[in-house]
Amino acid sequence: MRVKHKSVSIVFAVLLSVIAGVVPRLSAATDLPDFVSIVDANSAAVVNISTSQKVQVNQQRGFPHGMLPNMPDGTPFDEFFRRFFEQQRPPHKGPEMPPREYDSYSLGSGFIISKDGYILTNHHVIRDADEIIVRLSDRRELVAEVVGSDKRSDVALLKVDANNLPVVKIGDSTKLRVGEWVVAIGSPFDFDHTVTSGIVSALRRSLPNENYVPFIQTDVAINPGNSGGPLFNMAGEVVGVNAQIYSRTGGFMGLSFTIPIDLAMDVVDQLKDVGHVTRGWLGVLIQDVTRELAESFEMDKPIGALVSQILPDSPAVAAGFEVGDIIIEFNGKEVQTSASLPPMVGVTPINKDVPVKVIRNGKLKTLKVSIGELPGSDELEVASVEPDSAKDQRFKIDVADLTEEQRDELDLSDKGVLVTAVKAGPASDAGIREGDVIVMIDNKNINDAKHFRKITAELPGGKPVAVLVKRRDGSLFLAVRLPDE
Repeated sequence: MRVKHKSVSIVFAVLLSVIAGVVPRLSAATDLPDFVSIVDANSAAVVNISTSQKVQVNQQRGFPHGMLPNMPDGTPFDEFFRRFFEQQRPPHKGPEMPPREYDSYSLGSGFIISKDGYILTNHHVIRDADEIIVRLSDRRELVAEVVGSDKRSDVALLKVDANNLPVVKIGDSTKLRVGEWVVAIGSPFDFDHTVTSGIVSALRRSLPNENYVPFIQTDVAINPGNSGGPLFNMAGEVVGVNAQIYSRTGGFMGLSFTIPIDLAMDVVDQLKDVGHVTRGWLGVLIQDVTRELAESFEMDKPIGALVSQILPDSPAVAAGFEVGDIIIEFNGKEVQTSASLPPMVGVTPINKDVPVKVIRNGKLKTLKVSIGELPGSDELEVASVEPDSAKDQRFKIDVADLTEEQRDELDLSDKGVLVTAVKAGPASDAGIREGDVIVMIDNKNINDAKHFRKITAELPGGKPVAVLVKRRDGSLFLAVRLPDE
C-alpha cells in the first residue's frame, strides 16, 4: 500500500508541474494584441486604387504585359509564360506592322485623410495613369484627380468628389519603437481590406536610390497591391504608408518598408499649398567611412559621412566645406552613416542656418551652413558630374586635388592627389586605398588631378609601374601593373 500511495503522489506532482507550465503560457496568450477594434474602426477609410494607361507595343516583339496571366512581377513564372506566348506567336512575314495600343492596368491601396475626399497613396501606384478609380468600402467607385505627386518620397495625393467620408487618425511616427506591434490594411492581389500584422523591425532604414526617406522596416506581410495602404500602431493611428518589399520572388519575404507618416504628411501639406515639394540641400557628394578610411583619418571607429565632392554654387561652398571633411553631426543630430545625412538635410527648412560638425585633418570643426533648396533631378545630375580629371579609367580610381590644409599637414607643398574611390582594377590589386595620396608615378611628381590623368594616359601597359603613395603612417612605393592595350 505504501508503494501505491507513493506512486499516486508522484503522478500528482507531475500533473502539478505540467499545470504550472501551462498556466503561464495561457496567461501570456491572453496578452497577445487584439487587432479587431483597430480593423473595425479603420477598414472603411482604406480604399482600393486601380489605374489604367495606354501603352504601345511593337507587334513583332511579343505580347503586351497586359495579355499575360496576372502574376506578380519577379515570380519564377514570368519567364515561363513569356516563352510560352512567344512560341504561340506566328513568325513575322512581310512589312513591319505598326505598334498596337493596349490598356495596361495596375492595382494599389490608399487611405482617406479628410472627409471631403483627400486620399493618400504612393507615387508609383498612380504614375503615368490615364485614369484612376478609387473603390470605397461601400463598393462605390469614384474617379480620382491627382492633386500632386512626389517621386523622391513616393507619396501622392488624390482627390475624389465626395463628402462625409470615413477617415483615419494620423499618428506620430517619431514615437515608434523597434519591437512594437503594427497592423497593415490593404488590397494585395486585389483582395480588398486584407489585414496583416507584425512588429517594427528597424527604424530609419535607407534603401538604394531612396535618399530622402528614412523607412520604417517591419515584418508585416506586404504584397503587390498593398502599396499605398496604411500602417497602424496599436492605438489605431496611421504611422506610415506601405511602400516597398524586399523580395527575390515578387512575394512577401519578411522585409517590408513603410514611409513615415510625418514625412508623408509634410509632403501632403506642400502638395496642397504649392503643388510641389521643396527639400533642403547641402550640395555635397558623400560616402561611407570604411574601417580603412577611419584608420587613415585616425578615427576610433568608422562613423559619419565623408565628403568626396562639393558641388559648385552650393550651400556647402559658401559654408567652407572641403573635400575630405567627415560630417559627424548635423543640426545637433549625430550622423552615423552617409545614408543618414540626406533625410536630415531634406527636412530642414530652406534658408535656415544650421551648425554642422566635421572632422577635418583629425580636428573637430563646426561650420554654419544656410540650407538651400534641392535642385531638380536634371540640374542635380549635371551639377553632380565629376570632372574628367578626377577619374582614371586605367588605374580604376578617382582622385581629387588636395586642399591647402591637407597639403600643409602632409608637407607636400604643390604635389600629390587624394584617392577618393578605388574600384576593382590595377590600383586595387597593388594595394592603393581610399585616402592615400599619390605623390609620384614612374619617377614623375604628380601636381594635381589633371596632371595625374595626363601621366597615367602615357604609361605603357603590360609591365609594373612604381607609384609612391603617402599615408598617415608614412610613405611607400607600390607596383601597379597596367593591362596591355
